[in-house]
Amino acid sequence: MTKAELIDDVATKTQLTKRDVTQVVDTLLESVKLELQKGNKVQLIPFGSFEVRKRQAREGRNPKTGERLTIAARTVPAFHPGKDLREAVNQANRKK
Repeated sequence: MTKAELIDDVATKTQLTKRDVTQVVDTLLESVKLELQKGNKVQLIPFGSFEVRKRQAREGRNPKTGERLTIAARTVPAFHPGKDLREAVNQANRKK
């Protein structure tokens, strides 16, 4: 599902305009991004939570040349699904 499809779906289900839903979705995403930039955790109970994780520097290889190189330490966003989301996905996959 794309962002546009999500906006269409929410607009249909809530009977709000696409413009209003777009503004809400954009604001939600921007708020999550800003909190993660600050290093804060964002919990959307029971959906899940977004957090920032630190990755250690590690050794890797250039796939073309096989040359060893050091991959720098970095900070990455991570998502941890909530119990309801995990169960819903698991249940949907059992039906297939």
